[in-house]
Amino acid sequence: MNDTYLYPWGAKDARRRNEIALWRESYRANVACRQAIEDAIRQNFDGMHLSSDCLKSVLEEYGYKRTAWVLANTLHELKSDGRFSQSNKLWAERFYIPADPDHNSEFTVRSHPAVLDGFVDLYRKAYQDLGLFGPEHCTGDRSEQDFTGKVLVLSPDTLKESCWRQEDQLWYAHDGFGCSPHARGRSVRCTCLGDGEMTRWNRSDFVGVLKEEYLPDWALEKLAALRGQEQTDAPAMGGMTMK
Repeated sequence: MNDTYLYPWGAKDARRRNEIALWRESYRANVACRQAIEDAIRQNFDGMHLSSDCLKSVLEEYGYKRTAWVLANTLHELKSDGRFSQSNKLWAERFYIPADPDHNSEFTVRSHPAVLDGFVDLYRKAYQDLGLFGPEHCTGDRSEQDFTGKVLVLSPDTLKESCWRQEDQLWYAHDGFGCSPHARGRSVRCTCLGDGEMTRWNRSDFVGVLKEEYLPDWALEKLAALRGQEQTDAPAMGGMTMK
C-alpha cells in the first residue's frame, strides 16, 4: 500500500507552514489515486453492473484514508450533481477538504457520476465491514466528559491502517491533564486493552467514551484486570488501602 502521508491542508496553508514538499507529495498521490479509481471503474463496469471487486486494487494501492479523501473531494466538487445519492453526499460532508480551486479539481474523479455513486457505496460498505468503533458507539458529550477510568475509542485517523482493529482502538484512561475536559494539558496516560501497551495520547486523538453495551467480552476481561491492578497498587494509609 502507498505509504505517502495524507496531507490534510491545502497548498496555501502548506506554504505558510513551510510544508510544501509534504503537500506536493500527497497531492501527487491524490491524483494517482483518482486515476486508479477511474481505471478500476472502466475495467469493472460492463455497461450495466459494477463489479464488487473493483474496489480491491485501489484499496491495496492507496488505502482507505486516501481513497475516502479523493471520493469525498469529488462529491464536494460535484455536490450539485443529482446523480449522487443523498446518503453519499452526507457521508462526504463529514470530511473537511480544504478549499483549493487550483488543485482540488485535479483529484476529482471523472467517471460517470451514476457509476461512481455505486463505487462510493462499495467503499462505504467495505469500511463498515471493518467493524471499527466510531462516534455512533460513544456516549455523552466528549467536550464535557472526564476520561478518568473510562474506556476510550481511539480515532482511526490516528492509527495506521495496519492497526485498524477494535483491539487497537480501545484504551483505558488512567490519568493525565487531558482527562479533564477543561484543563490546559492534553495528555492522557492510558493502556491498550488489546495488547496491554501503556502510553500517552492527546485528548483530541479519541473519538469519545465507549458505550458499555459495545464493550466486547475480551475487553471486559482486560478492563476488570486493569481496575483490579489499580486497586492493588493504590497507596495505603494506616494499614488501609485508599480508594
